[in-house]
Amino acid sequence: MRICLVSETWTPDINGVAHTLARLSDQLRQRGITLQLVRPCPVDGQHRDEGMSRELQVQGFSVPGYREVRLGLPAARRIRRMWQDERPDAVYVATEGPLGWSALAVAEKLGIPVVSGWHTNFDHYCRDYGVGWLRPLVTQRLRRFHNRCATTLVPTHAQARTLTALGFERVKVMARGIDGARFSPEHRDPALREAWGADPHHPVALYVGRLAPEKNLDLLRDTFAAMLDARPDMKLVVVGDGPGRAALERALPQAHFTGFVSPDDLIRHYASADLFVFPSISETWGNVLLEAMASGLAVIAFRHAAGAELIDDDANGVQLAIGDEAGFREAAVALCQQPARYGRLGRAARDRALQYRWPAITDDFLAALTHAREMSDEASRPCGV
Repeated sequence: MRICLVSETWTPDINGVAHTLARLSDQLRQRGITLQLVRPCPVDGQHRDEGMSRELQVQGFSVPGYREVRLGLPAARRIRRMWQDERPDAVYVATEGPLGWSALAVAEKLGIPVVSGWHTNFDHYCRDYGVGWLRPLVTQRLRRFHNRCATTLVPTHAQARTLTALGFERVKVMARGIDGARFSPEHRDPALREAWGADPHHPVALYVGRLAPEKNLDLLRDTFAAMLDARPDMKLVVVGDGPGRAALERALPQAHFTGFVSPDDLIRHYASADLFVFPSISETWGNVLLEAMASGLAVIAFRHAAGAELIDDDANGVQLAIGDEAGFREAAVALCQQPARYGRLGRAARDRALQYRWPAITDDFLAALTHAREMSDEASRPCGV
């Protein structure tokens, strides 16, 4: 089977979409699937993915005010030539930007089935960036895009119900997976903890993610400050970067800000912490939450996306209703003062995370694309044949 992946973000970009596609690609290649890739030219030049049978890089541009987020320009003629030369059996469009729309239009004209992914809540970002009045228009446009696809894959059952209620059709669930050997408490690093100023008895609270408005950074700031008031010996670590970093550094001068770190360093940062504080409600899934749980951390999160799917409150983490920011702060403050409890929750969190393995996720992905291909073949078959 030959599959073409179309995405406006790809490794070495650091985000959930690029991470998910990289893991899926690894699994698909292990199964002998031939892969093509269509994406914008990377910022670092002509870096190519050697695992692809064909790769088309198109012109891209950065989102104003957020250089790390790039979109691809439409490239219908180039995509058509590529697919006429080497036709894929199915196309997976991961992003709904100009490049995704362009690829969808070409696939329709060539009769190639398309499966789309719901990786980013672009409609929610309207509120976070002060243009909430645009949200109905964005939702309408996203619905038009996804309803032209054979299937839309979403990461959670709650998301599937929400989109179905909004008129999205043929929505199916495909969760995200974890490599339990890489993300593991076994990678705990006493030297790293010492660099943070933490001895074995000092709790370390960690945040990992973009430092941007949609991540609810005000609540992160207030929660970390309240935890520090309750436990002055506590250490705070923030992994990530973005436009909100400078303000957060000013508000939390005691915290350790690392910026983005390498994949190998990231697993050590997770395993060397004790608690994971995640106040965001903008994710479709939230890979970092699953990574933290697999690393044996007690997590505090809202009942949203992966938080709703993975966390049983006070069994393998702490879960708050969306909007209960006071409760979120109070829960984090209480937990950081209860080492036996956060140790228990962290052990249970890992057991829960290990139920989400990439081979099983890839089975769901391939089933959706195979079904789309079969439906397309059946639709194109002459009547009576």
